[in-house]
Amino acid sequence: MSAAGRGDVDGAGDVVALEGVRFSYATRDASCDDELLALKDVSLRVPAGQRRGVLGPNGGGKSTLVKVVLGLLRPSAGSVRVFGREPVDACRAGLVGYVPQRTMAELAFPLSVSQVIRQGVERGLRPWQRLGAEARRAVDEAVELTGAGAFLDRPIGRLSGGQLQRAMIARAIAARPRLLILDEPAAGIDPAGQQRFAELLGRVHEAMGLTTILVSHDLRAVAAGCDAVACVARTLHAHTSPAGLTPAVLAEVFRHEMEPVLGDLHVDAHAAADCDDLGHSHGHAHGHGGAHGLGGGHGGGS
Repeated sequence: MSAAGRGDVDGAGDVVALEGVRFSYATRDASCDDELLALKDVSLRVPAGQRRGVLGPNGGGKSTLVKVVLGLLRPSAGSVRVFGREPVDACRAGLVGYVPQRTMAELAFPLSVSQVIRQGVERGLRPWQRLGAEARRAVDEAVELTGAGAFLDRPIGRLSGGQLQRAMIARAIAARPRLLILDEPAAGIDPAGQQRFAELLGRVHEAMGLTTILVSHDLRAVAAGCDAVACVARTLHAHTSPAGLTPAVLAEVFRHEMEPVLGDLHVDAHAAADCDDLGHSHGHAHGHGGAHGLGGGHGGGS
């Protein structure tokens, strides 16, 4: 099950490109006071095939960033391109799959898991129209890949946390997107379940040739399923780690999340590629350029 051969998208290059993005819920004025900004001068590039984690505290701008990439919010300054297009155009073309945060209202709908998954390919169909053979095949492949077949007839509101996420991922990938965005996908799942969830995402990523962006405030969820990480707290702090996320890089990410509580923390967080010992972590301060302050006012594009 692969979308790699789709002719409308070049498989190389940056899937997502943000440059100098600023956004405020209070005003559309790009020159507004920094305190009004939900996102401040964010620059980020996500290359094709990457599994990018976006980590940060609640209220730090992660969901705002997701909405900007999906085209649901338009920044007051800066540019956003998804597959070289305007975000809205990329979504309309079916290039983007989205797993939103779980909501109680959504779970209250009297729908079966099968019905929810089919929603991923039923957009645009008239009430009397039926799915074509290719769409049915895509749904069947999504169900098989996620392991959702064991509970297809169960009401969506009666699933465990892990089962629900399988169903929601199946719905998102049934349309065979090229980019999959997940907003807090591991919420309510225990550590063992998070590891299984990370393995599921790995299978989906490999089978479909996807680029994935996983957004979470949970360090474990990001560490388990991503090969690069960015920390969002109004500004963005990015770290590329081709060999995997090292303890040092994770310490730098955690530093930004904990600064409001513990003050400025200093860690050595050099890239994994620069370190021969992938199992160590530093706690001493030094003059490394990656030690940003939260109010540094710059984006950390990778």
